[in-house]
Order: sequence, then structure tokens, then C-alpha cells
Amino acid sequence: MSHDEAPTTPLRRTPLFDEHVRLGGRIVPFAGWEMPVQYKGLTEEHKAVRTAAGLFDVSHMGEILLEGEHAASVVEYLVTGDTAKLVDGQALYTCACNAQGTVLDDLIVYRIAQTRWLVVCNASNRDKIVAHFRAAAENHCGFEDASDRTALIAMQGPKAYAIAALAGDDGPALASLGSFHFRDAVLAGVKCTVARTGYTGEDGMEIFCPTEDAAKLWSTLVDVGRPLGLEPAGLGARDTLRLEARLSLYGNEIDETTNPLEAGLGWIVKLHKRDFVGKDALASVKEAGLARKIVGFEMVGRGIARHGYPLLDASGGAVGVCTSGSPSPTLGKNIGLGYLPASMAEIGTRFLVDCRGRNIEAVVVKTPFYKRA
Repeated sequence: MSHDEAPTTPLRRTPLFDEHVRLGGRIVPFAGWEMPVQYKGLTEEHKAVRTAAGLFDVSHMGEILLEGEHAASVVEYLVTGDTAKLVDGQALYTCACNAQGTVLDDLIVYRIAQTRWLVVCNASNRDKIVAHFRAAAENHCGFEDASDRTALIAMQGPKAYAIAALAGDDGPALASLGSFHFRDAVLAGVKCTVARTGYTGEDGMEIFCPTEDAAKLWSTLVDVGRPLGLEPAGLGARDTLRLEARLSLYGNEIDETTNPLEAGLGWIVKLHKRDFVGKDALASVKEAGLARKIVGFEMVGRGIARHGYPLLDASGGAVGVCTSGSPSPTLGKNIGLGYLPASMAEIGTRFLVDCRGRNIEAVVVKTPFYKRA
């Protein structure tokens, strides 16, 4: 290494790293972490989630705790959603924007109590969001970056709650938990918090627990879940599942160059509420009308759209970009998301995708591509 080369930052490992290795997970770098991309294979893991259950390690996500008399006001000011409507034990999908109205990160906010809030952010944005919330909390409420002491396991699929029941303790009682609600519980002998949330388009749960207990909880769920069809699942299946469900991925559909309105996330922007970061900019965007919109599309010709591929009009001129694309294991079609001019965003509009120099026809379709019964 030359003297002017920066040293490589070592990749971090979640408390479940040894479990992934034991189960034959193929480890890859992701957002500064060593994470499993797959175990038996992307398609098998994807289908397990759709038909039974999959188990995901999402311990690389960030967890921020805000506590005190003014914690609720700090959260309300930093996110686009209406957190004032939440009750204890309820969660909300939302995002944090900058003053220009573009997306710093998409988040899930959990109201533990009026004076105690949990915010979960993406691993790639942890440092940025921690700094953003810490600065706002200063002199207003208590702040803790609880990420390093918190593990997070997602069990997703139609049999997730049946498997939880087999893990014992409070497992059988979790089936009564409402969507986007959470509760403290003991599962497989581990004190944890279980939320009925997820990122796959399926029913399921995300389980917060102390890092030192994560391996015990994970291995128990694997053992009791196997007879019901549960498979450990990696980043590959997580991406295809969320794409079928038309769920945004930070760095693809949303980032600091996109606003939530053009990203199809207008439903999480509540312009009626009192001031929040980015409100004025987003109100102006809405008033002016959107120049571009995110669309879902299917490939008509033989080709797979990938992140970054140009989207073209009929004459071959570049008019947009593919943000995500993949074969759909559930639908048996090649699908994608991307930005097109608002005038081309209607369902049924045909356009071209530049697949490495081959212009392949695609058509705008209704999303989500997949929705569970």
C-alpha cells in the first residue's frame, strides 16, 4: 500500500456471523458488514418466505432511542409521518428528509411510550441518521445509539407465527399482535421485543433482542421452524422479495437526490401536520407537480433490467433510469422499478430498457407486483 492510500476499514460482523457460517451462508460485503447473500440459493429461500417462512439477520440495522418529555416532539419534527397519532406499542413507516425535501433515509418509528421512542434506520445510513437525530435531541431529550447492543432478526412468511408458537414462552400469544404493533415478550427463553413488521410483502415479525442472546434465539427458530419449511434467507432473497412487494431500497429508489413524492411515497408525507424538516420544500414540489415518477414495469422482450440501466423512449432517447430489476421467482417474469417522465408513467405505457447496448421493450404495470392473499 502506498503512503497516500487510505487504509481499508475492516468489515463488521453481526452477532450471528458464526451461525451464518455454520449454516453454509455465502458471505459478502454489504454496507460495511460481512453478511450472508444466500444459503441454499436465492430462489429456494425466496419461495420459502412466500410459502412457509424465512429467517433473516438484520442486526446491521441501526437503532436509536430517544427519551424524555420532549422526545415525541423531536421525532415528530424529524420525520414526514404523523407520529402524533401513534399509541403506545404502535409503529409507523416514514422517512427523514433534509431541508430540500430529499430523503436522508426511510425509517420505522416505534412509540414505546409518549416519553420513549425507538427509531430504526438502514445500516448504510446509520452514522448519518445517528448524527441527525443526536443534533436534534441535544438540549431537548435523552439520546442513545443502541445499535451495537441490539440484534434484530426477521422471521417472515405465512407460517412465521406458527413457528414462534413452537419456540415456547410467549410464542403462542404473538399471533394476536396487530400489524405495525409491537410488544415485549419472552421467546425461546430470550427477553425480546416483537414487532409485526417486515420487508418482504408477507406477514411476519421482526425481533429485537440483546446481542448476546441473538445466537440462541436464531438457532432455536431454525430448529423448530425447519419441519414447517423455514429456511435461513440472505440478502439476495430479501431484495427480490421486497422488489415484488414494491418496497423501496435506499440507494436505489430513494436517496438524497429523490423526494418521497416522486418515489411513490406520498402516503408517508403528511403536509397537514405542524412543521417538520423538508415540509416547505415538499409542499412546493406538490404544488408544482411532479416532473418524474417511479413506475413498476415488466420486460416484454427477453432481457433483465438492472439497477442503473437507462430507460429510453420509442426513438431511443434516454428519459429515465432503472432503480431495481430482477427475475421474479414468484411471477416467473422479469420485473423492475425506475423513474420515467410523469407523462410516461401511466399503466400500459411502453418504453425501452438499454440492457448493455440491447434495447429491450418494457411496459408500465400496476404495483405491487405481488400482494399476499
